[in-house]
Amino acid sequence: MCATCGCSEGAVPRLAGGHSEGGGHSQAHDHDGSVPHVHAQPEGRTVLLEQDILAKNGRLAERNRAWFASRRIAAFNLMSSPGSGKTTLLERTIERLRGRAAVSVIEGDQETLRDAERIRGTGARAVQINTGSGCHLDAGMVADALRALDPPRGSLLFIENVGNLVCPALFDLGEGPKVVIASVTEGEDKPLKYPHMFRACDVLVLSKLDLLPHLQFDRERFFEYARTVNPRLRVFQVSALRGDGLEEWCSWLVDRSGPRAEAH
Repeated sequence: MCATCGCSEGAVPRLAGGHSEGGGHSQAHDHDGSVPHVHAQPEGRTVLLEQDILAKNGRLAERNRAWFASRRIAAFNLMSSPGSGKTTLLERTIERLRGRAAVSVIEGDQETLRDAERIRGTGARAVQINTGSGCHLDAGMVADALRALDPPRGSLLFIENVGNLVCPALFDLGEGPKVVIASVTEGEDKPLKYPHMFRACDVLVLSKLDLLPHLQFDRERFFEYARTVNPRLRVFQVSALRGDGLEEWCSWLVDRSGPRAEAH
């Protein structure tokens, strides 16, 4: 988490357009200078600091959760390592959901507006959060983004987290299902190497199926490892390029939306 990985030191998130949004992140991470370097602190102090960070984030996450519930918005936290195909999957998902559900997206990256621009190219609403040196989104950042995004009632909201298989799993955003996306290019041992991520999630999406003929990737072993870590995972297998599995994935998403909002 932040006290361990160091991303709490000096990271000032910005919404698209370069404006600082210190309110949410500072609430969760104490960017007033009170966070010391971990190595300078006794172990007990470090544990207390980590607990305090997560407790503050948890309170903000509960506010987000209540806000989603009051508007019947289904929010999904998409997490993965960099390059797994999250944004491409989102683009294809939005295209398939056109006319079936309204979709909004919160994009999280350390820098650039590239992913939000790609999502807006599909016609969906999108807000970009740049975390600077931060390696994950937190509940305060999401709250700030929601005020700018204003997703419609009864819609789907995707939160594309910063590419990282560690810290994003630790921070509740107030979302509904947590989704981990793993590509066939990453190796079948990912669930064993990053068990907390796979244990924290409700859904597993295996992406880039079209590349299987070119790789030595054992799907059966991958799913065996994943279910060893988390037997309750709901699994989808997709190829955003060819369209494999997208209809099953999109139908599942629509089933979780509220009363139909005006679709884009």
